[in-house]
Amino acid sequence: MGDKKEDRFLKRGIEDSLVTDFAEAHRNSYGDFLQLKTLLNLQKTFQDPAQPDEMLFIIIHQVSELWLKLMHHQLVEVRRFLQQDEFGPAMKNLDRIKAIQRQLITAWETLLTMTPADYMTFRQALGSSSGFQSYGYRQIEFILGNKDASTLKVHEHDPEVMEMLNAALTKPSLYDEVLHMLARQGFDVPQDLLDRDYAQPYSGDPRVVRIWVQVFCNTEKYWDLYALAEKLMDVESLFQRWRFDHVTAVERVIGNQPGTGGSSGVSFLRKALDLRFFHDLYDVRTELMYSGQE
Repeated sequence: MGDKKEDRFLKRGIEDSLVTDFAEAHRNSYGDFLQLKTLLNLQKTFQDPAQPDEMLFIIIHQVSELWLKLMHHQLVEVRRFLQQDEFGPAMKNLDRIKAIQRQLITAWETLLTMTPADYMTFRQALGSSSGFQSYGYRQIEFILGNKDASTLKVHEHDPEVMEMLNAALTKPSLYDEVLHMLARQGFDVPQDLLDRDYAQPYSGDPRVVRIWVQVFCNTEKYWDLYALAEKLMDVESLFQRWRFDHVTAVERVIGNQPGTGGSSGVSFLRKALDLRFFHDLYDVRTELMYSGQE
């Protein structure tokens, strides 16, 4: 009996083949590869001594910025694959984007373990900082089609960020590339839409909606386009869910107080819920309903 009890506390140890000597210059450790000393020292609290929930607030937002960076990277990849009419890789990357979005949505659950009383212990230390100032988020909105040059005003103090965002503003959005792809697939996409100013938002066009009606009414022939349209709608739906959870999280913590960045707070965030990226893909549903009643 004594031997059996002792066995339960045996240590795993390490195998002889495991690399343990990282003194040699050509060997990179896990910490080296991920630059952990840099990464894990970026969490600077606002006050001295720090309030208990400052670390939670910082890490949640830093991790979210990393997910946003990866999401933008994948969106750029999707745009590139669409330019090359490569449906398979585009679909694969859209699935990854959806998985990233779910990670971003889940983050709100962790943040909401912070109560209003917790937040008020360090809110003043945030100064005028606000999530609206996230240029990572702005890049995603631009590539998804919400082109609004007025949002660049909060970045005018940073020439490097302004250069990056101005470039993103004038590039074709993801849906712009979908329009070009439809044209290459033989559909009659109006030339004025293909040659438009990409710095302006695209708000949908009934001529394109009619193209999507053809696709949705003949899914076997246009399966790739049909599947692409639905994956884009998945991305939009998850984005809206993230926005909605953001609004409800903020309302639960600060109520109707103004935002730290000078906005009206919750009422300002709610306006984003009316924004859409893929207008034609919403409108085609209405057209399909009407055509089904004829």
